[in-house]
Amino acid sequence: MLNYKCLALLFFMFVTSQTVFCQLGFSHEIGVIAGPVEFRSDFGSRNEEATNLGNSGIGIGLIHYISFAYTADCNCYSTDTYFNDHFKLRSEISYNYTRLDHHGFWVAPDKTSIEADKLRAHSGAAENFDIGMQLEYFPLSIRSFQAFAYRIAPFVSLGVHYTSYNPKASTRYNNPNPDAYGDIYDQSNLYPYWFDAYNAGEAPYPINIDGGSTWSVVSSIGVRYKLGILSDLMLDLRWQYYFSDWIDGFDHNWNNYDRKNDWLVWLNFGYVYYLD
Repeated sequence: MLNYKCLALLFFMFVTSQTVFCQLGFSHEIGVIAGPVEFRSDFGSRNEEATNLGNSGIGIGLIHYISFAYTADCNCYSTDTYFNDHFKLRSEISYNYTRLDHHGFWVAPDKTSIEADKLRAHSGAAENFDIGMQLEYFPLSIRSFQAFAYRIAPFVSLGVHYTSYNPKASTRYNNPNPDAYGDIYDQSNLYPYWFDAYNAGEAPYPINIDGGSTWSVVSSIGVRYKLGILSDLMLDLRWQYYFSDWIDGFDHNWNNYDRKNDWLVWLNFGYVYYLD
């Protein structure tokens, strides 16, 4: 289940931090982002394009920027320092959803075993709510970009997000009715090799859809395009690594194939509006 108490606390801290920056007089920007997500999880063969492209979803979000280059109180530029002219603080609330299936070598058409059928029948979903901050660095002058000295401003960012995840899992194995689902906690419905460590008492059951929360590190590279005096278009390619391997509700270590925590790549398109 989603950790609403932690999300509420972080949202309160998020609002409080924005209020503090408002009182300091820095200028503000708000925006929206959306775009395709590739979720890299324990489903499918990790490094195969069939998995990377097949397990794709969608992400949306609301973003807020603190710009240190401009002071809203006096409608003037702030102190001319390198930090003020090249950094922005980005806050974000976002949501992403990806349906997950097994793709690649182990479910190829020539695989006709019972084990392959069980893999094909097993599916899931990753559903995540995020809240967090990133520090964005602009190699070119933010002031010059605002003054239309150039239309394009590249940036890189690094930050930390808190993630509340609510995964789903199902299997259609041994269910002729397309609307019926089998029991995911019945080992006979699932790929047998996932249970070696579990049956030996060395690992938990490989499927857990209770949900939970964790932290993640977020890094991105992107570019802004100056659309008007008070608006920009944005293109942002994000890499997000979770400090948990249960984001997809699935964690196995058969034959050492599952060696990494879950992570995603998100290409988002955005619109940013300058408030003051």
